[in-house]
Amino acid sequence: MSAPLPAPHPLHELYRHHHGWLYGLLRRKLGSEGDAADLAQDVFVRLLVKPRQFDGESGARAYLSTMARGMCIDLWRRRDLEAAWLAALAAKPEITEPSPEQRALIFEALRQVDAVLPQLPSKTSDAFVMAMVYGMSDADIATQLGVSDRMVRKHTARAMLQCMVLRMQDDPAPRSA
Repeated sequence: MSAPLPAPHPLHELYRHHHGWLYGLLRRKLGSEGDAADLAQDVFVRLLVKPRQFDGESGARAYLSTMARGMCIDLWRRRDLEAAWLAALAAKPEITEPSPEQRALIFEALRQVDAVLPQLPSKTSDAFVMAMVYGMSDADIATQLGVSDRMVRKHTARAMLQCMVLRMQDDPAPRSA
């Protein structure tokens, strides 16, 4: 006589009922089957790490679509950031082109900065991106954001400070000269 099978995990049921629908939603948004499959899996992995209870089918779908929308925005933002960096790199002489290892480190640093920016006030992150990515002057940024040059420098400095804090968290060992 064999032991009874355990009850299915709630996430298994959620996955079984909603994965196809979520995949279709993401495929329409992204226009890519591969990206849709990756993000659909990532949504359920996040739920595995941080489980939630839902009050029915509509609550589950609302939450899943909200998570999917946020993950699409993150994907698009990451790709825009990488494209801007690659465009800037292409404009430089070939001699300055980094090695594949250096590129991987740079992309990781860009992803970390990209994770910090949404946590900052919008004018702070916008000023930082305009200055660092697009090379705009303080005066041009001030005009764009409707603030003074001084505030642009404050916003940029605040974003840089947050990036330094992130770097210190990743590499707490002091460096010797």
